[in-house]
Amino acid sequence: MNATVTGPRLAAAASWADLRVRFWRYLQLKVLGISSFMWIFFLGYFQTLRHPVYPVFEMPTTALDALVSFQPAALAAYASLWVYVGVAPGLLLRLRELVVYGLWAAAMCGCGLLIFHFWPTAVPPPDVEVSRYPGFAMLQGVDAAGNACPSLHVAAAVFTAIWVERLMRIVGAPAPLRLLNLVWMLAIVWSTVAIRQHVVLDAVAGTALGTLFAGMSIWLSPWVGRGQSC
Repeated sequence: MNATVTGPRLAAAASWADLRVRFWRYLQLKVLGISSFMWIFFLGYFQTLRHPVYPVFEMPTTALDALVSFQPAALAAYASLWVYVGVAPGLLLRLRELVVYGLWAAAMCGCGLLIFHFWPTAVPPPDVEVSRYPGFAMLQGVDAAGNACPSLHVAAAVFTAIWVERLMRIVGAPAPLRLLNLVWMLAIVWSTVAIRQHVVLDAVAGTALGTLFAGMSIWLSPWVGRGQSC
């Protein structure tokens, strides 16, 4: 009986120990690298957003958009992406793994920016006066209604979720952590429509983009994330 109970406990303790080691390994470098990555990305993002080369296409809404009511509280989930995207690289152990992961993430973002360059898109005017709500005026000033489809917000969340699930499986993380990963990703995807930054078609296209690049990166770099912490 004791052996039956002790086995799962030992496995859980080992997985938590592995997660701690992965989190602290190169922590300062990870924070610096992720911050630099975001800074460089936004340079290209705002260039395409503010200086479209071609006529901007307004994305159509669907019946599903009407089912998602405006939820100002969803802004917290939307903004949490900038923490969430650090989870997967935060669980990598080797510098080479971090570089390869970063290159795949950059390729996905670059693909999105190319789409924005050749096919600028925007969401239709929101059905509510969102600037009346705290935080939304600043959001609109920083991230206008352009660069809509595919939603890179959604793509980044899906890309991260797939990689975090993979790394959690490698570590043998407990089911609640894996469920948290799924719920966090779904909350971010939902928030993009709930705060009227995107329409459903943007989210669907972003999901496809994130899934495509996550799948390719895992298929072509299967060794990433398999480093042993001890």
